[in-house]
Amino acid sequence: MQGMSERQYAAHVGLSRGAIQKAKTAERLVLYLDGSINAAASDARRAETTDPSKTRKPPAPKLKPVPEAAVAAVGDTLREQGLAVPAVGGGTTFLQAKTANEVLKAQERRIRLQKLKGELIERARALALVFRLAREERDAWVNWPARAAALMAAELSASFSDTTGQQITVEPAAMQKVLEKHVRAHLDELAEVRPDFR
Repeated sequence: MQGMSERQYAAHVGLSRGAIQKAKTAERLVLYLDGSINAAASDARRAETTDPSKTRKPPAPKLKPVPEAAVAAVGDTLREQGLAVPAVGGGTTFLQAKTANEVLKAQERRIRLQKLKGELIERARALALVFRLAREERDAWVNWPARAAALMAAELSASFSDTTGQQITVEPAAMQKVLEKHVRAHLDELAEVRPDFR
């Protein structure tokens, strides 16, 4: 066999065997004496006799654009692991994206394992716990002046005297008001602190 078979030529030009048989019947292919196809001459004849408007172009692969956030996430993951990060606008290679994917899968598995071991808790649960503890701490401080005022007033009354040597008496109710004022001012300052759980 000097040239290609119908099947070989079909694979060579990217057409079906039936299309090659039709082209052979229409004498659009150049054949050797043994009936095999002369590939170079047949390509030239097909190019001359084929109407470009009637040729089917293979459909272009439909590639979805990769969101910038995904590309940035790949860069962040690689950077966190101390690996090479693509230059800005330089594009991410498949290998870099695959490496980032494997790193993220490993991190996800580690987190899942930590949850199973009880080393991690859910964010909502942690927020509720912190809120409850902060509320209990605040309530303890709000109630503290009422408990401590009488003791502090007694201690101050026992240790202070005026210039004439007479003992100064501190009223527990007045002491409680002063303490409450200062404790509430301090709690208001603390309320402005907003923890960031990101």
